Amino acid sequence: MPAPIPASVADPGAVGPSTPRSTSEWEAAYRHPVPRSFYDRPTVRVARDLLGCYLVRPPGPGGEEGWRAGRVVETEAYVANDPANHAARGMTERNRSMFLGPGHVYVYRIHQVHCANLTTAEGQAVLLRAVEPATDLPSPPRGPGRLCRAFGLDRSHDGLDAIEGEVRVLPRVTPPRRIVAAPRIGIRLAADRPLRFLEEGSAWVSKRPPEKGKQNGRR
Repeated sequence: MPAPIPASVADPGAVGPSTPRSTSEWEAAYRHPVPRSFYDRPTVRVARDLLGCYLVRPPGPGGEEGWRAGRVVETEAYVANDPANHAARGMTERNRSMFLGPGHVYVYRIHQVHCANLTTAEGQAVLLRAVEPATDLPSPPRGPGRLCRAFGLDRSHDGLDAIEGEVRVLPRVTPPRRIVAAPRIGIRLAADRPLRFLEEGSAWVSKRPPEKGKQNGRR
């Protein structure tokens, strides 16, 4: 397994006193997401600092499903000069949201499932791979497709503003225990780059980093 990386202590997310529990606490916390400047930094840094933050979606107009929230435990960075990046060849109709600027939601569909990302620099984004549930969720949010299913995310959420829109990220309450950097999974191109970040020891990580072996798949 790759060597653990000490979690950042002075990161812009480590501020909350405790995890919200009640509806009123989630409503209050929801008004204070991480700022746009959080996303306007190097993509790898954002991918690491998202660990421990909370992905949150409020109830629908009728209150159905209730608050959906989870503590981020696994991400992947898709950076410049990266052949696995959807924006490697420039803007298309599919990846247009990756060019809206830092702090937007980019949702794409592949193999009949949806995957959610948060944008950073132009044409770059962080894939949300797994969260630890902080509220009751309708399905286990382990893996990008299951995460989207648990939060009810699809292409209709593509392009949302992650600061003022429906889907937001709240600051860390505490830093992750340790951060492990490992190769990304589910891709064929640049699969050996250690651009997947996960909280060591989390039971909600989609897949433990292999000690050796080639990653297979397609992005």
